[in-house]
Amino acid sequence: MADRRLQVFYTVARLLSFTKAAEALHMTQPAVTFQVRQLEEHFNTRLFDRTHNRVSLTEAGRAAFRYAERIFEAYGEMENAIREITGDVSGALTLGASTTIAEYMLPALLGNFKRKHPEVNIRLKVANSEGIVSMVENNIIDLGVVEGPVSNRNLHVEVCQMDQLVVIVPPGHPLAGKASVTMEEVLPYPFICREEGSGTREVIMDYLNELGMGRNALTVCLELGSPEAIKGAVEAGMGLSILSRATLDKELALKRLEGIPLEPGLTRQFAFVHQRQKFRLRAVEELLSFARNYCDGQASDDGGSTGNPSSVSV
Repeated sequence: MADRRLQVFYTVARLLSFTKAAEALHMTQPAVTFQVRQLEEHFNTRLFDRTHNRVSLTEAGRAAFRYAERIFEAYGEMENAIREITGDVSGALTLGASTTIAEYMLPALLGNFKRKHPEVNIRLKVANSEGIVSMVENNIIDLGVVEGPVSNRNLHVEVCQMDQLVVIVPPGHPLAGKASVTMEEVLPYPFICREEGSGTREVIMDYLNELGMGRNALTVCLELGSPEAIKGAVEAGMGLSILSRATLDKELALKRLEGIPLEPGLTRQFAFVHQRQKFRLRAVEELLSFARNYCDGQASDDGGSTGNPSSVSV
C-alpha cells in the first residue's frame, strides 16, 4: 500500500547504502537510485549526500526519515489489527539461519508451517551466525535463527532449543568406542573446524577458554564452511572435529562416524533474533509462535534434554 518511492528511500536511509537496500528489496541498484531520485524531484531537494563513497542524510532527508518511520509503523499496526480481525495470515517474510540450523532444524519446521499457512511466502538466507546477526541489525531479514550467544544488546534474543556438541571420529580411531572424552584427549589429534564467524567455532573457543586452555590450543589442520564438508573430511581420516549431535543421525545409523560426548558436557543455544520494534508482521508473529510450540515438542520428544524456550534481552 505504501508509496514505493518512500519504501525505497526508507530502506536506503536505514542502511545508508544503496547496495544493501537493493539486496534487501530484491531490486537492482539502478532501480533503487531511480526511485530515490523521483522522491527527491517530488520534494525538489536532495535527501542524501553522496561523498567519498559514503551515503548520509541531508537535513531534509532526516525529516523525511522520521515521518517515514511513523508512516510505516502506522501501516504495520493497521495491517496487523485487520489481520487479527479476519484471522488471515499471509504475506512474505525473510528468514535468516546459520548453516547448521538451515540444514538440520528448519526443513521440518518450515514444512509444517507452510502446510498450516500456505499463503505465507518465506525467503531463506543462509550464512554463518555472525552474518545472520548482521542481517538482523541492518533489517535485511525479519527474523534470524542462530547458534550460540548474541552480543548486540539492541536485539531481542529468544532461546528456542539447547543443542549438544560431540566429538566426531571415524570408526577405528584411537578415541572410538569411548563413553566420553575430555579436551585433553582431543588436543593431540589434527582438528577440523568451521570458518571464522561460525557459531559452532565460537562455542568451541569459548569452551576452551572456560577450561583454561586458550583459543589456540587445538591443532587446526583444516577450516571448512559446512557440517557436511567437515563430516566428509573426518570420514576420510583427515582429523577429528566437534559438531552438533543433531547433524549426525545418518552417519551414526550407517556407522560411518562416531559421536562421543565431551566431559564436561558442551551445549549451546539455538535462538531467534529480531529487532526490538513495536510491531512485527502478523506472519512473523505466527512463525515465532509456531516455532516455540515446535521447540517445546522437540524438547518433550527428547525427554527434556533440549530445554525450554526462554526470552532474554542481550
